[in-house]
Amino acid sequence: MRIEVYTPEYFMKEALKQAQIAFDNGEIPVGAVVVCNNRIISKAHNQVELLNDPTAHAEILAITAACEHIGAKYLEDCSLYVTLEPCTMCAGATYWSMLGEMVYGASDEKRGFTRHRTEILHPKCKVRKGLFAVESKNLLQQFFKNLRDT
Repeated sequence: MRIEVYTPEYFMKEALKQAQIAFDNGEIPVGAVVVCNNRIISKAHNQVELLNDPTAHAEILAITAACEHIGAKYLEDCSLYVTLEPCTMCAGATYWSMLGEMVYGASDEKRGFTRHRTEILHPKCKVRKGLFAVESKNLLQQFFKNLRDT
């Protein structure tokens, strides 16, 4: 019997660790990892406040780092694990990078790409949603509760 160590759950837990880093740094807690051949090739978390850059979303930073890592602009053999449904900007970045698969946790009813058009993703991109959605949503809710309480 073969035990699979590197499962989608493992990779999403790594994305959740990145979201926790964002949370601890006062950023909206979204984390992302890009996986290729069962290996994490990039990790990122939101850094909008730190970099004073509205495009410094976890997905964008992870995609940029992954492309740098493999030395190519296309990620067709890669998977993006992200704790929150990507916004339209980030979904567009997955299109242009020809991402092979996207796995996200919590849905984003206000700004998620599915609110607008699912065709924004590359036609070959497989999507899986809801993995660790509760944990992702709880972290986001705690972050915004903390903001309201201060």
